[in-house]
Amino acid sequence: MSPPERALVIPDAAVRSDLAVFVEHALRLDEAAVVRLRARADGVVTAWVATGFDVLAVRAVAGELKPADLSCGADELARGLRNPEVSGRVDPGFPMDSAWRGALPPDTGFTHLDDVPAAVLIDLAQRGADLAKQHSSAHGPPASLLDQDVLQVSSGDTEVGVPMRCVFALTAMGFMPEPPGEDEIVRVRLSQTWLRIDARFGSVYRRRGDPALVLR
Repeated sequence: MSPPERALVIPDAAVRSDLAVFVEHALRLDEAAVVRLRARADGVVTAWVATGFDVLAVRAVAGELKPADLSCGADELARGLRNPEVSGRVDPGFPMDSAWRGALPPDTGFTHLDDVPAAVLIDLAQRGADLAKQHSSAHGPPASLLDQDVLQVSSGDTEVGVPMRCVFALTAMGFMPEPPGEDEIVRVRLSQTWLRIDARFGSVYRRRGDPALVLR
């Protein structure tokens, strides 16, 4: 067990299950995935993971965290979520704070650009997956496919391209219901340094300008 001062407390079993699904998707992308947990002042804990697409994914759940910022192995966190204490205390496993090398996006400072039907992104992901099967190597899909802007989103004089990387990350993390309802949307937001896409079950962030600063 981890020391008492390192703990994630999520009393609601349904909320623990939601976070477990997030962690399981992260493990499918990388069996050695590291999850960074951070507590917000509003009683929410955010769980961050690098998706492997140079895109960060995050899920927010109601809970408590001590200390307020820690990193842990996704496999250990998954075990802890499956076997919580009666109080809802989850053992996050051994500290892995040094394994997280990248910067996290800020909580504020994002401008809403537009909403996009989730069905559009799911269709783009399917078409991208078909292309990836044709052109992938042992290293995965070609960078030219991942870097391609497959959607343009604008508001006023501001326009931004959404790369296939973000679309793949959204679907790989299961952030959109499939099949989506007719009214299901994803929300595109932008800051000076980050592109943010919010879906029903989580958000993805892509660093603008220098994506190499994001943990791979």
